[in-house]
Parts: sequence; structure tokens; C-alpha cells
Amino acid sequence: MQDKPEYKEPNIDKKLLQPYNPADTEDRIYQQWQDSGFFNPDVCIEKGVTKPDAPHFSIVLPPPNVTGTLHLGHAFEDTMQDVLVRYNRMKGKKTLWIPGTDHAAIATQSKVEKILEKEEGKRKTDLGREEFLKRVDKFAQESHDTIVSQIKKMGASIDWSREAFTLDEKRNFAVRTAFKKMYDEGLIYRGYRIVNWDPKGQTVISDDEVVYEERKAKLYTFKYSKDFPISISTTRPETKVGDMAVAVNPADERYTQYVGQTFEVADFCGVPLSIKIIADHNVEKDFGTGALGVTPADSQIDWEMAQKNNLEVKPVINEYAKMTVGGENLLGKKTGEAREIVAQWLRDNNLMESEVEVDQNVSTAERTGAIIEPIPKLQWFINVNKPIERHTGKTLKDLMLEPVVDGKIKVLPDRFEKIYSHWIANLRDWCISRQIWYGHRVPVWYRGDEVYCDMEAPEGEGWEQDSDSLDTWFSSGLWTFSTLGWPDMNSADLKNYHPTTIVMPGYEILPFWVARMVLMSQYLLNEVPFDTVYFHGIVRDSKGKKFSKSANNGIDPIDVINEYGTDALRMALVVGVGPGNDTKFDMQKVKAYKHFANKLWNIARFTLSSTEGITCDPKFDAYTDSEKTLIEERDNLISEITKEMDEYKFYLVGEKLYAYAWTRFADVIIEESKIILNGDDESAKMARAQFLLNTLEKITTVLHPFMPFVTEELWSIIHKDTGLLMVEKWPTINNG
Repeated sequence: MQDKPEYKEPNIDKKLLQPYNPADTEDRIYQQWQDSGFFNPDVCIEKGVTKPDAPHFSIVLPPPNVTGTLHLGHAFEDTMQDVLVRYNRMKGKKTLWIPGTDHAAIATQSKVEKILEKEEGKRKTDLGREEFLKRVDKFAQESHDTIVSQIKKMGASIDWSREAFTLDEKRNFAVRTAFKKMYDEGLIYRGYRIVNWDPKGQTVISDDEVVYEERKAKLYTFKYSKDFPISISTTRPETKVGDMAVAVNPADERYTQYVGQTFEVADFCGVPLSIKIIADHNVEKDFGTGALGVTPADSQIDWEMAQKNNLEVKPVINEYAKMTVGGENLLGKKTGEAREIVAQWLRDNNLMESEVEVDQNVSTAERTGAIIEPIPKLQWFINVNKPIERHTGKTLKDLMLEPVVDGKIKVLPDRFEKIYSHWIANLRDWCISRQIWYGHRVPVWYRGDEVYCDMEAPEGEGWEQDSDSLDTWFSSGLWTFSTLGWPDMNSADLKNYHPTTIVMPGYEILPFWVARMVLMSQYLLNEVPFDTVYFHGIVRDSKGKKFSKSANNGIDPIDVINEYGTDALRMALVVGVGPGNDTKFDMQKVKAYKHFANKLWNIARFTLSSTEGITCDPKFDAYTDSEKTLIEERDNLISEITKEMDEYKFYLVGEKLYAYAWTRFADVIIEESKIILNGDDESAKMARAQFLLNTLEKITTVLHPFMPFVTEELWSIIHKDTGLLMVEKWPTINNG
């Protein structure tokens, strides 16, 4: 009986003899990257991997809120940015990606307040401002540490040496500088105006933080008194005790005879009213009765009508959503209770004409869920319509709109240009003060009637600082340049990396963040904050639903990474998902890309074991016609994807590389190569071996921005002791 030939293991790295194991690889690789210092463009220049005069590519991380942990949406966002950062670094650019977190004032404070109440049964006032803020800082730091570890797990090649926090000392100095400048130019003012009041959070919130929920409501139609000539309709009859006028359209012939007249109502649910009939083009003739009861203290529209017609403003509802007008029957009552009291009074007095159930968009607070009460309060605002002398009379609205209209800022996808323009056209003065403790405190002090605004507290006794904090978006609006050294205009980072190249937020924060970054950069630096804004969509579950606690469909990206590896998650998130499009997260895609990582591993094992003793020679030119055709095909693909990467079409590139590596290279070319490599034609074998080795290197290189861990590990096997793939040069193709 003949002995079986002894099995001989191929003389290749032992790691390749086992399946690829992300768990044994990723943390080690990330530590190598960090130790190299190459996340920092200064180090890249010092070590000669980047030329000092190279063009720059810079991007700021949309700072995640320090309110907990990151979700799949963050993983999606981080992956897209890292793909571009790694690509541009390999292209030889001075590449800077700045990390940071957002203090997210209202969200963070409210989270700590809930914890305090749940665990200790206390309110923030029981602790006092200083002690409470210590608790918030501790919570924020713990959240920050978790977030940083998650960003690292995603493989982000981000410059940790430049990490920023929207509430740190440098950013606080930038915020005070910006506030002082705007105050001195008359753009920041303190005024008594209608604001969105959150009775639960006990603070003002901006228009953009209002969430509209469709709820059932009753539309009441009635007259103020039996002899009042006009009927009005409202879903909030309790506010009518503060009415000062009835507005009608000037073209409505039913009511023209009454315009300018004032009617005295002796008793409206215990409150005397003096109602003036006014004309306003904003009133819709065909809606309801075509007449609008004007409550100046309960609606922005009514407030504006009151200003135009010199009407008195009588506050109706206080900060706790309780009535401030009326006798014992109404005073101090919650709005819901007062509504039924007024409705019943109308019925009892035969003034009610109809009650109809309707669907209504109710304004609620994004963070607390409370129903918003529009009430007049003395607050700090930014005037967006005031001409600015040093900007040739342009307003902040003009400064926000111009760069998008002129093309200085490219918007991807371009359909968001219309949304941006529409939002600015309807923008009202921005209320920037918040009645919370956590955040940048308003840099204004009072002593009697004296008001002092400056970078530091005034000298002398008796001064008291404004207790309000600034809207989080005020500090976030400075993010692209406050992270680069501003207000020091001589900062090297500011000169080298601003305007930033691109910003990549979710489309849902277009008005919150993107517009305000344009506002602040245009106003303070007279330049755009970024050249391109790339809006990404929302990551939804496999059925297209939003991830939420109530739906119990949340997926922790770290759990996915632990099971399938970071590279698989990255590919599953970005491949095939264009700008502005929502995406359904499918675990089957992640599994498929885990198999793809193993396929790359197998490709490398076959190529290296089949070419033992042969070193890849970039200058080799003795290819057969067969290899020349294959090289042309491969190089055409690289040229095509390079152009698409420059156009931010990485979602297409990932798909093409997957298809080439698996279905073309592994399934077809390698199978053909087995015949050639087992043949007798030595020149053909050498030509094919060189092609395989060269193509393996190129596949590994161009996939690196997408799958950094497996490709870096493969590179270390292919090129022992020759440096890191993350700073290798992107393949250049000579098509001439």
C-alpha cells in the first residue's frame, strides 16, 4: 500500500491558516494606529508621509451629545466620515478630523434631573446650582468616556490630540467673544417677546426644538356676547379671556363695516373685554368663520398683529401652564381645566354655536414632551434682520443665504437647498437664553438699572450675573472654527484647515446646526464654515421603523461589532446608501460583509501560498496579453472609483469594490489562475503571480477606507515591517 504524501503547510503567515478573527485583531490594530501618531496631520508631516505644502482635507465630527451612548445613526455617520478621511490621507493631503462632544444643555440637565429624582427623590433646587452642576459634570464625563470608546471601536482615524468639548474653557472663551461682538453691534438684545415655553422643563426652547404631534381636539365656535357681531373659532377658549381684538381679512365683505370699531364685552366668563376689530391680510377668509380672536400674549402671530395695531398685551397663562386672568372660577387653574370651565360657560349662556372634533398639530417640547405654551417673557435674542454696517448692510439672514445661493457651499443632495432657503426666509429672531443651570452662562451683569456685558465680570460690588444659560446651538454654531483656535486669528490650525472641506450631519439637524454654523462663520470670519454639506439620512430598523425605546427595536452597534466585527458593520451601513436617503438596517447585510472579510482573507491566503518565494515587483512588465487585459480592467476600475471618491460617491465605490474582489477576482480570475499556476509555462506563471500579488495589494489598499482593520492586518502580512497601510499612497493610474 502506497503511503499518502506528507501534507506540507504553505510557508505563509500562520494567521492566514485560520479564519479571520476581528475580535483578536481590531483593538490591537487601533492601538498601533494611535501609537503611530498618524491621526495627527502634524505627525504625518514630521515623519515625511505628507508634504508640508499639500492641500488640506478637514472635517469636524458632528459632536454627539453627552447624554448616554451612541446608536447606529452615529456609527453610520462616523463610518462615512472615516471613509473620506482615510481616503484623503492616502491621497497625500494634510488630513484633519477633529473629535468632540456636545454638552447638549437641556437634554443633559433634564437627564440628570430625572436620575436625581428617581434615585434620591430630590430636585436640583435641593442641591443648589454649584452642587447640581458637579453632578451634571460627572454624568457628562462618564458619558463622554463611553462615547469616545465607541468611536474608537468604529475605527475612526480621528485626531484625539485636538479633542474639544462645547463647554470646555477654550469654547467658553469663544462663546463669550462671539456674544460680546454681537452685543456690541446691536445684534444681541434683551426684549419682551413671545417665546416657546416648556412648563415641564421650565425653560424657553427654540422653534426648531418644538415637535408637532397630531392629536384630537375640539374646535369651538362662539360669540363673546349675544350682541357681539362676529363669531370666532378656537381650540383654546380658555385663552380668550386675554383677547384684545378680532382680526378679519380686509377683503372680506362680511366684516368690512366693523373694521376699526371697538366693542365692549361686560362679562366673558367673569372677565370684561374690550375687543377692537382689525384688518390683517394673514387671516384666511375661508377658514372657520373667517375671523380670528387675537390673544397677543398667547401666539406669535397674534403678538405681531398686536404690535402693528398697538394692542395691549395681557398675559393669560404663566410658566406653570396655569391661568393668570379671571376670577375665582379661572385664576390658578390648569389650562385643560380652564378650557372646560370657559366652554361650559359659553354653553350655559347660549353663546356656543358648535363644537367639532378635529385633528390638531400640538406643539410639544422635544426633550420633556410637555405641551408648549407661547408666553411673553424678557429674553435674549439675536436679531436676524438688522443691517450690519461692516457687512455692507447685509443682515444675518443674507449672510446665511448667500453662500448657498452663490454656490460657495455645495449642498448634497441639492434638494435640501430649497429646504434651507425656505427655513431662512421664515426665520424669526433667535431666542438664545435658556432658564437652565447647565451651559454657557450669559456674560451680562446687572446692578440696579446698570447693564454690563464683557468677557469678564465687572469690578466693584453689587453686580449680579444673568442667571440664564445660552442655547446649546450658540456654542455649536462656532464649532468649525472654535475647534481650530478662534478667536486667535493667527492660529495655525485656523489658517491651515478653515474653511473645513465637508460636514456630514443628518438632514434632521439642518436648521439646528448647519444654518447656525453658516451664520456664525459668515458673521465672525467673513467666510463659509465648510465647502460642502453632505446630509445623510436616518438609519431605521429592517421594517423601516425608527429605532426607539417605545418600539423596543434598538440595536447597540457594539453588540454588532462584538459578533461580526467593525469592518462588516461599516460596509453594511454605507454601501449603497446615497446622501439624504434613509436606510433599513439589516443584520443579514452585516453577516454578508463578515463573509466578505473572510473572503479577502482567503484571497490573500491563496495568493501568497501560490506565489511562495516571489516578491511583488511594481516594475514587472513581462505580462502576457491576458494579464494586460486584466490589468486594464482593474486599473479602469481604480480610476473610476477614485473619481467617485472625489465626488463623495463612496456608497457606490464600496459596492463596486465588493463586486470586483468577490465575483470577479475571487470567483473568476483566481479560478483561472489555478490552471496557469499549475502549468509548465514558467513565464506565464511568473506573469500571473505578479498580477495576483500586485492586484492583492491594490484591492487591500483601495478597500482600506471602508474596511480598515482587516486590510491593515493583511498589509502587515503582505509587507512585514514596512509600515502602516493607513499612510500608504492611494494607487495612481497612468491612463496615458
